[in-house]
Amino acid sequence: MRIGIGYDIHKLVHNRKLVLGGKPIQFEKGLLGHSDADVVVHAVCDAILGAAGLGDIGMHFPDSDPGYKDICSMEILAKICAMLKNKGYGIGNIDLTVFAENPRLSPYKAEMEANIAHTAGIDKELVNVKATTAEGLGVIGKGEAIAAMCIVLIN
Repeated sequence: MRIGIGYDIHKLVHNRKLVLGGKPIQFEKGLLGHSDADVVVHAVCDAILGAAGLGDIGMHFPDSDPGYKDICSMEILAKICAMLKNKGYGIGNIDLTVFAENPRLSPYKAEMEANIAHTAGIDKELVNVKATTAEGLGVIGKGEAIAAMCIVLIN
């Protein structure tokens, strides 16, 4: 049994789509990044890679590679789950917290859980998504960024 922790944060900007947990969300801003900038999935990916001792997302999918420009983060997650399986591990559970002042994420959490579970090839009950605000503090609280933190158990 091994545990990994992942964290990601991206700046909110105009003229970008907001995608969290593989779910497009209607909002006036989206996250800036080389890929679709899905901080939720990026945190999951880093947690899985860390638990398996496989480095981090930037090592395997560098933003300097034009082949990953605008890639769907769920594709990255699928590739990382294949790497995990090839190393002989499976996912025990995934626990996520999303930090966002807006939009409110309660209506989207179940779909994010289902998307991540489906892509990872695990039961939906093994994925838990929580959301919280920053109470107006810092870049997240000012609505300038969204972050996510994830803990993954593999065995």
